[in-house]
Amino acid sequence: KFQAGTWLADHQGGVAVAQGCQVYGARHCRPGRTDETQTGQTLLQTLLRLRQPLQESSVFAALDQAFPEGPDPRTSTRILGGLAKAQQLDMALLAFSWHDMNKHELNGYHFCSVIDACAKAGMWTDALQLLGDMERSRVEADTTTFGAAISACEKGGEWAQALQLLKMMTQSMV
Repeated sequence: KFQAGTWLADHQGGVAVAQGCQVYGARHCRPGRTDETQTGQTLLQTLLRLRQPLQESSVFAALDQAFPEGPDPRTSTRILGGLAKAQQLDMALLAFSWHDMNKHELNGYHFCSVIDACAKAGMWTDALQLLGDMERSRVEADTTTFGAAISACEKGGEWAQALQLLKMMTQSMV
């Protein structure tokens, strides 16, 4: 039973609103949709539609408008992960820097999402820089984060760097 007004998502990315026990507008729904999540989905779609060449001001304006008080960490993860999945590295880096500039919480999931975008683009130097930024920010890297950075090195043909990261993982007991 869903509470009236609860946002629901279908497997095709559509959205519905529950009216008591009835669900209008979606099939195969799952509970748990919130207004913040809906805003995050809408923002992700907006960001993906921005014209090329990408303008920093356009990305920042879209983020500022969607989150005047700042996003919750889960929504940030969804946005950064969605940009990585869409292979939009430049946009993911801009969204990440917007979070950092505005002093919004950055956690391991956020770093990992952007490192994954770097891996998909084969940008191993950016991935390693983000891994270093994690350490300076006192955010602990996990096996997924190291794996994404290693993947970026592999795609860039930087096998020595990939082996160095494996060594760091072992030393860090990750």
